Amino acid sequence: MSEVIKIKKGVDIKLQGEAEKIFATADTPSTYALKPSDFPGIRMKLKVKEGDEVLAGDPIFFDKGRPAITFGSPVSGEIAEVVRGEKRRILEVRVLADKEIRYRDFGSADPASLKRDEVKGKIVEAGMWPLVKQRPYNIVANPDRVPRDIWVSCFDSAPLAPDADFVVHGQEAEFKTGIKALMQLTDGKVHLGLDGRTNPSEAFKVEGAVMHRFTGPHPAGNPGVQMHAVAPINKGETVWTVGLQDVIMIGRLFMSGQFQAQRSVALAGAQVSKPRYYKALIGANVKSILEGNVAAGNNRYISGNILTGNQIPSEGYLSFYDNQITVMPEGGEDQFFGWMAPNFNKFSISRALFNWMMPNKRLNLDANLNGEERAFVVTGEYEKVFPFDIYPVQLLKSIMVKDIEAMENLGIYEVAEEDMALCEVVCTSKIPVQETLREGLDLMLDELGD
Repeated sequence: MSEVIKIKKGVDIKLQGEAEKIFATADTPSTYALKPSDFPGIRMKLKVKEGDEVLAGDPIFFDKGRPAITFGSPVSGEIAEVVRGEKRRILEVRVLADKEIRYRDFGSADPASLKRDEVKGKIVEAGMWPLVKQRPYNIVANPDRVPRDIWVSCFDSAPLAPDADFVVHGQEAEFKTGIKALMQLTDGKVHLGLDGRTNPSEAFKVEGAVMHRFTGPHPAGNPGVQMHAVAPINKGETVWTVGLQDVIMIGRLFMSGQFQAQRSVALAGAQVSKPRYYKALIGANVKSILEGNVAAGNNRYISGNILTGNQIPSEGYLSFYDNQITVMPEGGEDQFFGWMAPNFNKFSISRALFNWMMPNKRLNLDANLNGEERAFVVTGEYEKVFPFDIYPVQLLKSIMVKDIEAMENLGIYEVAEEDMALCEVVCTSKIPVQETLREGLDLMLDELGD
């Protein structure tokens, strides 16, 4: 059994509304959407126009900078609408789905018997390459590179995140096939980051893959944190990351020859009447999942978790990489003398609020920021929740002044937005930490390339 690595810094935000480990059913959505905003660093070019017919796996758009990278349709049907914003920027490409999905056939194969270019070519051709992400920059990986390693985190420590063992149950063969495919893409190792609090599922025991077990509070489940603890990324190195359910999808491609974009999605949050799991495809309209299962009132709907997810309308679409939908109260009401109240239902890592005496209490948090942006002062709060050997405040300040050399020296190559999400939560100055880091990563990408 592999050694258990303890992540000491971080914090678990315990919320009400954890999804019960039961699959519920919902009406099949009629429309699906791909959102270019899910893919930072990509310059989109459409390959379809409204009225075109597509099969599942047909390319919807591609990256102008790297035309080989296409983004496949999760369903078959008709291109119903291209939603544009300011300066004709593409916001969504919506597909009106067929009642029965028709798949483009890419041919099944045993990835272990294929050469690297054949494995890579099949994933690219099926429009599934965006499932593979790259550090540094946390962008869609460059298929022309050979990564030092590939990392798969097999658990998620974010608030109300799906349970990995429950999700992978029944899909063990697909997961193992997906890992075998990833092994062909690197000269290094495929690392699996496992939850050290439990015995690993048999599904994760894949010959040739290296298992690591981690314990500790969030963000222990982030691949960036796990990589930092085992094999940090140095300048000039590239490591790819693939999500647990994305590995399963890649495995399905090789077993069936089809882009089957199905995910197990956790519907969670205090405003959800019956928080449970659903089977949904990438880009699904969430209306049918939410309908009749959410408390009335002013709610915030999030594709993803409360730390890194994106706000969507109640009739919006599941984002490309998300396995979770969270519904929480919007908040916004003024609290008279709020600072004097006990505030038992607010979160804080300090002992300013009395809820520190109830560490296991599950909270019903709303979306209030409880303050506004102010002077960026050093409080030491970031360092309590940021488990990297990096100075987070100094890194953010170097980004703000666009000092690329300082960014490099302070370790920007290792981090992604999700790794600093807790810094944003505890920030006394209300700095938009994730947005600032993304600006720094985009600047580095523009100046230095991938």
